[in-house]
Amino acid sequence: MQKQKIILLFEELLDSRISQLQQLLHDLRESAANETKSTAGDKYETALAMLQIEQDNTRKQLQEAKEQKSIFQSINWGLASSIIKPGSLVQTNKGWFLLGIAIGKIKIGNDNIISLSPQSPLGKKITGLKTGDETIVNGITYTIQWIV
Repeated sequence: MQKQKIILLFEELLDSRISQLQQLLHDLRESAANETKSTAGDKYETALAMLQIEQDNTRKQLQEAKEQKSIFQSINWGLASSIIKPGSLVQTNKGWFLLGIAIGKIKIGNDNIISLSPQSPLGKKITGLKTGDETIVNGITYTIQWIV
């Protein structure tokens, strides 16, 4: 499994999410600008209020996505270690995990790679483990097979 390729794919996933949110925000602004007063006053005010709420929610999501990207870029992905820590790519008996931030999942070939936050239940349990160690989360046993 090529770690650099995985990191680039997750970064592309973040970039895509940011672009989608920016486009949505742009579209919402255009909708608000195109809203006309041709309908009754209350309907117009309600429509504008709903668009404003959607814009606020989208702005929050965009800010969170940008913060995630900043955190992602601050992680030292090249640091090799025999123990699991942020920046580690980990193969377990239950699959592949990239410890850094929770972004989602990508598929390479037949393998799914899940990005995992060190603050998540599994992230907390595997941090500090080494090859051959085991941990149990929610009744599932994870055996560390490989750390990159």
